Amino acid sequence: MRRDGRAPPIALDMDQARTVMLVLGGVRSGKSRFAQTEAARFARVTFVATARRSDAEMRRKIAAHRRERPHEWNTVEAQTDLDRIIRREGASADLLLVDCLTTYCGNLLSRSGVSPAQRRHLASVVEAVETTHASVFLVSNEVGSGVVPAFKSGRLYRDLLGEVNQQIARVANQVVLLVAGIPVPIKGRL
Repeated sequence: MRRDGRAPPIALDMDQARTVMLVLGGVRSGKSRFAQTEAARFARVTFVATARRSDAEMRRKIAAHRRERPHEWNTVEAQTDLDRIIRREGASADLLLVDCLTTYCGNLLSRSGVSPAQRRHLASVVEAVETTHASVFLVSNEVGSGVVPAFKSGRLYRDLLGEVNQQIARVANQVVLLVAGIPVPIKGRL
């Protein structure tokens, strides 16, 4: 155990099992903190950030999140082309931490909904997660417990994110739900 209370980092070799973990939860449930704590066990971590610097508030949030991450982690931005980035970065990292699918799906959604090309792209993201050499942790909001959105665009978004969460959960060997900062294993063991 290190002085900061974290386990020492591990480097994966080809004989060591890789893992895919989906970390779900509501807003401010502790999902990103949990994923980062778990990711700190790996030696070569690439943080895949999906947020856009759309306004001053988002720029402040992004800066704060960057300060909270270990400086030795590589950071790659992926507002689009997540499948390509997972394939590229997975070749040299022990772990890819994607934070978050919620924002990524929002980046893809248009006013008219989800196109067949976007659905193919999301299937390609799932395939990239399945086949990359690195372990992958993906953070996402659990939207199935909320109210039905009043607007069509909100319902389209909720449905898209719910579908993506289900597809990632299918290929993941661990699914964890964060409730008030407490990890609850849904699939696999902690």
